[in-house]
Amino acid sequence: MSEETVKVTRKGQVTIPATYRKKLRIREGTRLIVLQNKDTIVMKPIPNIEDLAGAHAGKITLEEMKKELNWMRSEDRY
Repeated sequence: MSEETVKVTRKGQVTIPATYRKKLRIREGTRLIVLQNKDTIVMKPIPNIEDLAGAHAGKITLEEMKKELNWMRSEDRY
């Protein structure tokens, strides 16, 4: 695991170092899940549904995929 130091602004913001942003394809607008485990904070990028569309290419339309995701969220399965 690599390590870098960042500084928290007065608004609670931090800048993710460019090396991590490039590796994890994090760009402006990318949503992250923030998890706390005791004294550790972990940020994990949430994949954009449109980026995953190739996983089911030809099997399901984007609209059907969005409908399925909305159903999963309503059932608290996501």
